[in-house]
Amino acid sequence: MDFRLSEEQQQFSESLQRWIERDYSFEDRKEILYSDTGVSTRSFNALGDLGAIALAIPENAGGLGGSSEDLMIVMKELGRGLVVEPYFATILACDFLRRGGRTDVLEQVAAGSVKLACALNEKDAGHELFNITTAAKKDGDGYVINGAKCAVIHGAQASGWVVSTRTSGAARDEDGITLFYVPASLEGSKVTDYRTFDGLRAANIEWANLRVPASAMIGEEGRGWETLEAASDFGVAMLCAEAVGAMEAANAQTLEYLKTRKQFGVPIGTFQVLQHRMADMFIHAEQAKSITVLAAVKVNSAPAEERRKLVSAAKVRVGKALQFVGQQAIQMHGGMGMTNEMPISHYFKRLTAIEMTLGNTDFHRSRFTRQPDFMAV
Repeated sequence: MDFRLSEEQQQFSESLQRWIERDYSFEDRKEILYSDTGVSTRSFNALGDLGAIALAIPENAGGLGGSSEDLMIVMKELGRGLVVEPYFATILACDFLRRGGRTDVLEQVAAGSVKLACALNEKDAGHELFNITTAAKKDGDGYVINGAKCAVIHGAQASGWVVSTRTSGAARDEDGITLFYVPASLEGSKVTDYRTFDGLRAANIEWANLRVPASAMIGEEGRGWETLEAASDFGVAMLCAEAVGAMEAANAQTLEYLKTRKQFGVPIGTFQVLQHRMADMFIHAEQAKSITVLAAVKVNSAPAEERRKLVSAAKVRVGKALQFVGQQAIQMHGGMGMTNEMPISHYFKRLTAIEMTLGNTDFHRSRFTRQPDFMAV
């Protein structure tokens, strides 16, 4: 697919690159990782100043109304720079709110006063986002929520969560799912924050008789699956873009290492077998980039069946690419590649985490083959 950035998009991409090079070095990142919160308010605000957050907000809510291609550019550069701020969690939640017409919360995000997260995963559900036991029962003019979500990315750093609940039906039914926006300040939430293996923060969240007004609902009662699936597909496309940026950086760092590391008196990059491996790594990254661009361009405009196929195909191809690129990069760096002192180990861990977020390769391969017009050959 021939996708060329406009002049404005290219300038925006370059401005993000300059910010990362100037203010978000590997040493800066490590300092943020091991801070009490694991994120930097200053860096998140800098993303806001650059316009990256406003891109995810519709114009009628005070944002720039950016396209999915614009957000793909941001995610790619954040992946290249290994940025750990709660940007992805916030823009994914914004996509839910946009689809549900919740301009009140979106206006707060555009003003820079709140960060958001999405509480979608449950302990025994695997990658099935429709497998929901967290219950929301109508009580007077509001709802009472009881249940728990796990591995909520940047859940403890968020001012509010998009929460998937069940208002009717059995645990794995697609009908009966209702989405709510739940402010973190409400009484009845228990948040357990922890650091994930890739350096980000996640949280397990429990709700015990948490009362929310009916106005907290996103969309219609019992009909949240369509929004949940569409928004999570958007999230998958953005994660693929982040992975592409991380793979490009991993390839560049590995190539530089091959040029400088010497064995038997010569750079190891002169060894033909390593040159072949490096060529394969670049091919994997380019193929992943191509299908990611297609998925990102189509994720918010294609019909549901086409969107599902494109997004799952992208996650599968990116999953294969990130595994190959990550493993080869570590191997060619040798033992040092496994240490925290080397950036390449952090790229590998982040790529591994992306593979397991919002459905792994096996899950999306299975989803792709379940589409109506799939024909095995």
